[in-house]
Amino acid sequence: MEFWQNIYSQFNPIAFHLGPVAVHWYGIMYALALLSAIYVAKWFINYDKINIKQEIFDSYIWWAEIGVILGARIGYILFYDTHTKYYLSHPWQIFNPFVDGTFTGISGMSYHGAFIGFLIASVLFCKKNKVSFWFITDIAVLGISFGYIFGRFGNFFNQELVGRVTDLPWGIYVNGVLRHPSQIYEAFLEGFVIFLILVYFRKRKKFDGQLAIIYALCYSIARITAEFFRQPDIQLGFIYGGWLTMGMLQSFFILIVALLILFIMKKRLT
Repeated sequence: MEFWQNIYSQFNPIAFHLGPVAVHWYGIMYALALLSAIYVAKWFINYDKINIKQEIFDSYIWWAEIGVILGARIGYILFYDTHTKYYLSHPWQIFNPFVDGTFTGISGMSYHGAFIGFLIASVLFCKKNKVSFWFITDIAVLGISFGYIFGRFGNFFNQELVGRVTDLPWGIYVNGVLRHPSQIYEAFLEGFVIFLILVYFRKRKKFDGQLAIIYALCYSIARITAEFFRQPDIQLGFIYGGWLTMGMLQSFFILIVALLILFIMKKRLT
């Protein structure tokens, strides 16, 4: 386990350079997350013979991706960044990848912000194209759950969102401190496990939207669980009582909303 425990000291987060631009494994993983999510969703459309036109879904992908990127970045600014007032008064800086003329990329993304951005983009797309919101999000969450695996591996390779201190043998050293590889936990729980659950229920769902609701419920539970092994964001710390984190708080909110929607939709079916 020695190599694994010391992997950060032997791993370069920069994959290669394109001239002066450093290409990080983080960026590569996020590109793979997007591409794999699209591929998996389209694969299920073809395999399950889902009745949706290819051009409609291709257009939806662009809307959803723009919503995810905008939501993820703005969500981070609103929920996590310590310079929220600055960015709100200088909104053009939110997506500025340069610092003092040097390309640094854009860091700081929020999953829950991405989730909200995805929902808004999906609602707008469906209204514009007269497509069922619940029908198309049932397809989308299959790809999202799979692509999420790569996203968390990106966090791992970027040596961010580290775990809490542990003495377990599979912990990894971060600045000399042994910590849970919480990014791997999240990739497994919030990505792989949820993907398998959705694949199982996709042929057994009773109504459109059931997969999307199952995704929201399962993600919230998995994220709350993983947060107990993940170090709270250093700029925020614990929100309450030495245990509640921002990730937990947001996941609790989504969990409650998803349960209410599930209750209402089931009631309509009876």
